[in-house]
Amino acid sequence: MALTYQACLQATNVVVASGSVPTIVGEAGIGKSALVADLARQRHAKLFTTVVSLVEKGDLVIPVPPLTSDSFVQTEKYGSLADVQFGYSHTLVAMIRYAEAHPDQEIIWFLDEFNRGTQAVQSELMNLVLQRQINTLTLPKQVHLILAENPDATMAGFEQSRYGVTPGDAAIADRTTRLVLTADATTWLAWATQTSAGQPRIHPLVTAYLAENPADLHVVATTNAMADDDLQPTPRAWERVSQALHELEQQRLLSQTAVVAAIMQGNLGMTVGTAFAGYVQEQRPGLTVDQAYTTADAVAVFKALAPAQQQQILRLCLAANAAEWPLTTGSTAQRFSELLAACPADGQFAIAQQLAEEPDLLEQLAAVTATTPGVAQLYQQLTTIGQRGSQIEV
Repeated sequence: MALTYQACLQATNVVVASGSVPTIVGEAGIGKSALVADLARQRHAKLFTTVVSLVEKGDLVIPVPPLTSDSFVQTEKYGSLADVQFGYSHTLVAMIRYAEAHPDQEIIWFLDEFNRGTQAVQSELMNLVLQRQINTLTLPKQVHLILAENPDATMAGFEQSRYGVTPGDAAIADRTTRLVLTADATTWLAWATQTSAGQPRIHPLVTAYLAENPADLHVVATTNAMADDDLQPTPRAWERVSQALHELEQQRLLSQTAVVAAIMQGNLGMTVGTAFAGYVQEQRPGLTVDQAYTTADAVAVFKALAPAQQQQILRLCLAANAAEWPLTTGSTAQRFSELLAACPADGQFAIAQQLAEEPDLLEQLAAVTATTPGVAQLYQQLTTIGQRGSQIEV
């Protein structure tokens, strides 16, 4: 049975607390590492991570010459081993030193991508998982092991999986508890919209799109899914997209459609990447509302955009009118007027019509024209556009 993120987190906590070893099975990028990190925070445990797929045979048990007496670490309770940097033993040294310095704190050793390691590497790890011992080294009692694996075709429910994995030994499967993690859009969106330092964790464009298209959060990589794509969206890919969007906004590159599309497709695959790039262009056509009203070169940037992008920006500005950027404010009205003047005549008329349909907005503008020059300028401009449009229609 597949579990949502929160359910899997709870189940993993139970398995660890009961003294067993959980194996979290899930697609790449689905959030296995984040789940273990959350568990460590909940349990106030120190987390150590080893990516098994990056390790070679012998990294754990074979010293790398030349070694001196200083290369060996003798512990008070847990035996001795060679401190070989970049191998398992270096992690073990750090872990045991931490255990001796913090005897009352839990430690979690996360063996990520366990079944993407070679059979030889998995065999070297078996005693750690099964007996908590290797050579003369004994794991401290406060160390909890957690494994993570990608699905393989031998697992029930994953017959179509195509990961390059080495199925685990039956002894490992028998001594661990398999928990299957699935992508859950509702839970992920709740996490993504939580604020950190006053900002949501994930860019609002991503969460808004996935709220409308929850199936695009994660598309399982099978031989049948999106056969023309060699990439599929995952929660981790959407996090990269979020970071890219912030940088695109900062560098004022959202109007560069080819750049935006390439970045989205490079993270999400052609199908979803193309759809999301189109969504970005629709919602953020080159300038955000804040940028349109506050940046010195906004008008120059606006003039370089396509007419459709210009109209979309002005529509977004109108949508923000009642909240953050009321057109009854002089500076806001003046900038809106400058942007409107940069549009082609038919675009000006379309925006003026939409503005006229806003309840009581023209009346509100007229009420402050005598005291607010920027608003007076916009009101006169709208009057001229309306008269010109009426003449054209006649």
